[in-house]
Order: sequence, then C-alpha cells, then structure tokens
Amino acid sequence: MRGPNGEDLPGAVLFCCNQNAIRSPMAAALFKQLYGKFAYVDSAGLRPGESDPFAVEAMREVGLDIASHHAKTFEELHDGSFDLIVTLTPESHHRALEMARDQAIAVEYWPILDPTAVMGNREQRIAAYRAVRDELARRIRERFATRPAPQA
Repeated sequence: MRGPNGEDLPGAVLFCCNQNAIRSPMAAALFKQLYGKFAYVDSAGLRPGESDPFAVEAMREVGLDIASHHAKTFEELHDGSFDLIVTLTPESHHRALEMARDQAIAVEYWPILDPTAVMGNREQRIAAYRAVRDELARRIRERFATRPAPQA
C-alpha cells in the first residue's frame, strides 16, 4: 500500500502492549491519524485494562480522542491477518511472536516507557504521558515515512 506521500505501508498494522489501555491505543490513534485512509490499524493487549485519564488527556492535546477506546486482548481481535505487529512491551512481544509463528507477519519491538511508573505531582505524571505520545509519534513517522526507490 502507498501512503499519502508515497510511503510504503503495510496493509494492516497491530500495536500491542500489556493492557491495551495506554501505549497501544495511543499508537493506533496516531497511526490512524496519519495513515488511516491507506492502511488498517488495530490495537490489543495481553489482558484488558481500564481507560486512563492521563492518556486520554495527552491525546486530546493533539486532537485525538481515545476516551471511548475499548481495551481488548489478542483473543478478542476480529481480524488476525496483520502484515505487521508492533509490540511496545517485552511481554506483548513474546505473545506476538507466538501469533506470527505460522504466518507471514513481521513483528517489531519498540520499547516504550510505561508512563504509569512515573510518580510525582499531576504535571510530572502528565509529562510522562506526553513523552510517550511524542515518542510514539516520532517512531511512527520515522518507520512509515520510507518512500519506495524511484523506478529507473
């Protein structure tokens, strides 16, 4: 598939983390904002988590609404045919490798900080979520901005 600027995109991407409540829904929303008209995107976790108000706020700051995101597990995915799985935690990486074992699915590991591990006042905590959002946005742009080589 080709993206809006000629990017070489996979047809379907899955972002996954442990609870599908913060990192993977943030990544899916960011990817969808950039490439949603050109590629399918979904997110999943090892177990379902609760909506996180800091994640919702951090995404709202960049014009994305994940407040209605429903956390789901790998087993709850409606479609298991992905071209690329991007894992954001070591645990989800192991699960994705199992899922991809008998299929032609590429799996990439992007280690992303768990913002819930950051303690402090409200501003320090939301800053951690913003950092995660910004790191995911940077990685998505870098990873999927690859243009195909010009034809001779």
